[in-house]
Formats: sequence, structure tokens, C-alpha cells
Amino acid sequence: MPSANYPARAVNRFAAMRAHAERLAARGAAVRYVRIDAPRNTQSIIGELHRALADDAYARVVITEPGEVRLAEAFAAFAATAGLPVDIREDRRFICSHARFRRWAADKRELRMEYFYREMRRETGLLMEGADPEGGRWNFDAENRKKLTKGLRPPPRLRTVPSATTKGAIADVARLFPDHFGDLDDFGWPTTVDEAEAALKTFLTRILPGFGDWQDAMAHGEPWMWHGLVSTAINMGLLDPLDVCRRAEAVYRAGGAPLNAVEGVIRQILGWREFVRGVYWLKTPEYGRMNFLYADRALPWFSGQARRTWPASPTWCRPPAPTPMPTISSA
Repeated sequence: MPSANYPARAVNRFAAMRAHAERLAARGAAVRYVRIDAPRNTQSIIGELHRALADDAYARVVITEPGEVRLAEAFAAFAATAGLPVDIREDRRFICSHARFRRWAADKRELRMEYFYREMRRETGLLMEGADPEGGRWNFDAENRKKLTKGLRPPPRLRTVPSATTKGAIADVARLFPDHFGDLDDFGWPTTVDEAEAALKTFLTRILPGFGDWQDAMAHGEPWMWHGLVSTAINMGLLDPLDVCRRAEAVYRAGGAPLNAVEGVIRQILGWREFVRGVYWLKTPEYGRMNFLYADRALPWFSGQARRTWPASPTWCRPPAPTPMPTISSA
């Protein structure tokens, strides 16, 4: 279980899944939730699917498409041999579908995030004035690099107080993975829709007005600065990414935050997040065989892949000419 290499991330996922299972059960749904330390847990999604089918009678299996190629291949193999209908549905945690990204990339000699971002702005209508970008520019990144003035402190953050379910997940991760990198002393991430909504409202009202100016700033003793702290909730499906963008835009339209701040947030979600996901699915598995920076050392122990080393062959290390690396630039 790779996520257990980082205890806070493991707690975030475990607690969110358990809270979701509890919510479904409270609504009368029949829920089969297998904890990681359950005696018969096969420790694999495919293994648990087979075990569920062996234990009970089902008419079909409905799966949301996974976020990585390894699991997609495993699901496809499962669907081919399951002996009943398997419906693998599109992941709605993203705005741009795989097919849409492939269409955009099909005629491009290089994949540049800025141009993808502009097309997504046109399609969604976010920060647009007809056919033109709001304020006459697509990108306000040059204005988002201010230095902190003396005495300037970020606004206070909302810390999500762990629920009983989250406390149980914290205890389980601490017990099962005591030697893994990171600690859980101050865990305070949202794990339910309501908690994620509270975190988003805090960002939009308290933090967003200064996000643009100081989004790249760093200061000793200030781990969060003006960052949104909502990406984990978006990635787990607790917040809808397009809704977050539209609500940020609404704050700008109402005069609650400047354009450079809101454009910066929308670029992070609509541009970077969607672009990186699209490139991953478009270029895997060949990117996994590249080594653009010529790395030849073993990965550190806390990476979860400590035994993996890069082959030393210069030929292998050199990126193949027909598949250049994408240009991931906002300029």
C-alpha cells in the first residue's frame, strides 16, 4: 500500500473512505468495507473484488476508473475474466476527459500547458469576456511573485478537528506503519464533504485575496502561507474542481479578491492539475522508461521504492528523440 509511506496521506484516505462508508450505511445502503487489517484482506483491490464475488451474488460490478495505469490494466484484466458485466466509469474528479486531452494533443509538436489552459478557459468560460480573457491577459503570473514585507503574516487557518472516525484511522496508521516517514501529531485535513466545504469557504474568504501576490513566497515557521489546502479534498472527490474554480471566479466578480489571485487559483486547477493528469495518461508507459535528468542513484528509503536504481546505460538514459518531454511552462 504505497500511501502508507506517508502516514498523513494514509490517514486522509482511510478516514475519508470510512466516513463515506458510514454515510452510505446511514442512508440504508448495503456496504461492504474491508479494513486494511481485516483477517481475510487479500491486500489488493482485484483480490478483494474476487473475494466479494465469491462471497455473494452480484449482477454486475461498477468501478470508477482509477488514477494510475497499473490499476487500469488490472481492472481491464479483471473485466475480461469476471464472468459478469463490469462497468468502468469515467473519473468525475477531473474537468478534462482522457479523450478530450488526446484530441487537444493530437496535432501538437510539443505539449505546452499554457496553450492547453487557454483552451480550457474558452471551453469553461472561466474568467472570459466573450472570446477574450478577463483583464486582457491569460496569465498574471508575473504579478504573483511579491516578496513578503517585514511583519506581514498569513491569515489564520481553519484546522479540521479530527472526528472519531479520523481518530480511529490515525490510531490504525500509527499502529500498522510505525516506522514510516512523517508524523500524525497535528493531523487536521478534511475527510468529509462538510469538512472540505468549511476549508474551501475559509480559503475563499480569508486567504484568496492575498493568494496571487504571495503564492510563491516562503517564510520560516509558516508552512501554509496563502496556499488553499484544498487539493487533497479535490483529489479525493470531496470537492468538485470546476465548482471550486467557479466559486473563486464569483469572489472576483463580487469584488472580494483581485484578478491576479483568482486567475492564479484557476490556473493551478484548470491548467496544471488537468494538464499533468492528461500528460500522464497520454505518455505512459514510455515516460516510465525515460530518465531525462540522468539519475543513477538508488532512491532514498522514504520514497517507498528504495531498492529501485536507474540503469547506468547512457543509451537508456538519453530521452528518445521521437518522444520529446512536454514543455510544462506557464509562460
